[in-house]
Amino acid sequence: MQRSEPSSKPGILSQNRRFKERKLRLRWLLAFSSLPLFGIFTAFGIAPQTSVQDINIHTVVENIELPETIAPMVQVDAQNSSFWQADQIRRDDTLASLLSRLNITNDDAIEFLKRNPDARALATQLRPGRSIQAQTNQDGQLLKLQYQTDNNSTLHVELTANGYEAHVAETVMETHPVLKSAEIKSSLFGATDEAGIPDAIAIQLAEIFSSDIDFHSDLRRGDRFVVVYEASYWNGELARTGQVLAAEFINDGKTYRAVRYRNPEGQVSYYTPEGKSLHKSFLRSPLEFSRISSGFSLGRFHPILQKMRAHKGVDYAAPIGTRVKASADAVVDFVGVKSGYGNVVVLRHQNGISTVYGHLSRFAAGLHRGSKVSQGDIIAYVGMTGLATGPHLHYEFLLNGQHRDPLTVALPNAVPIAPKYKADFLANSSKLVAQLQLLISSNLASLE
Repeated sequence: MQRSEPSSKPGILSQNRRFKERKLRLRWLLAFSSLPLFGIFTAFGIAPQTSVQDINIHTVVENIELPETIAPMVQVDAQNSSFWQADQIRRDDTLASLLSRLNITNDDAIEFLKRNPDARALATQLRPGRSIQAQTNQDGQLLKLQYQTDNNSTLHVELTANGYEAHVAETVMETHPVLKSAEIKSSLFGATDEAGIPDAIAIQLAEIFSSDIDFHSDLRRGDRFVVVYEASYWNGELARTGQVLAAEFINDGKTYRAVRYRNPEGQVSYYTPEGKSLHKSFLRSPLEFSRISSGFSLGRFHPILQKMRAHKGVDYAAPIGTRVKASADAVVDFVGVKSGYGNVVVLRHQNGISTVYGHLSRFAAGLHRGSKVSQGDIIAYVGMTGLATGPHLHYEFLLNGQHRDPLTVALPNAVPIAPKYKADFLANSSKLVAQLQLLISSNLASLE
């Protein structure tokens, strides 16, 4: 007959109970011992070596005129007991949530906005960021409403003696120049975001100065720029951003300036203040923004072939689907698949120059051999077809059949301002340069 060993569980439980009791006593001891320390911290929070008992307390009463406070998004018509409220469409907005936020509660207005052919644009075209204004009374009755349906049209709804009426009219906007400056700390977009400059303006700056500055590799920390651009406002709110009118970019200590000019024939381009065209006949890069993953080299270890091989072009790393632009006016010489290039486009330009665009995911619609393309036209999209380890564009530049480094080859200038327009150009240019100089001077003054 086997004897069962006594269980050890009661002993373990009693040990745990005694251990918890010791921990509890230790915690209370620490708590009581810390009370004097709290008094020390409190005393230092007042001031060191200050006797609070000896402080004389005096009561001072003054009449202070309070500034008038105005809610920026709500205007009150005290005479008619109505309220104007301005807002913007949010991503998750529905017609019901929008009307609730605008304090529109009367059923006849809500029903009208749902069923009227013109007013229904409010329910069917809720676009995030669009502006809307509504006037309501204290009972939540809609009196007037204005909604920016698109950049050029505004929906107007108004309560009349015959009920609600709606019509769409051309948006009346105020357009004026905006002056901004920024400093490069990490990237162009980082600088424009910090300065409150729209992304559309950043992209324009990169295109304007692309023949002199490679925004993939030339930017330096501390580079600065000032820009004057058009902006259109509707009821005091930014509705859309226009074109860059003038800009100055200081890159690696060298200053570049640009002014926009529209000649009497309607042609628009950018020039130096003296009338020299800023656009070369070739773009330095066929992509707007990307990262150079492999440069031009006569001897490079090929990652797939595992041997030394000349790399007679430049690789731009970019996501699949990134747009590829024609670097200059040309005729399409080849569209299709070619060995290690995968999907490839070859363009034939003037003066014996040709460019190659490889590893593409797809081609622009309608592109074929013999097609004529202009500088900046979208010809294809980045991919990783052929011998490619990742998505990128392989770009080559050939002169009379000989490869040249696309990053360093000398690019010819475009045609300067026509002599017959020179006087008109200089008159416009001087005004824009004066605006640039005003912004530069104010920045220098703020630094001093």
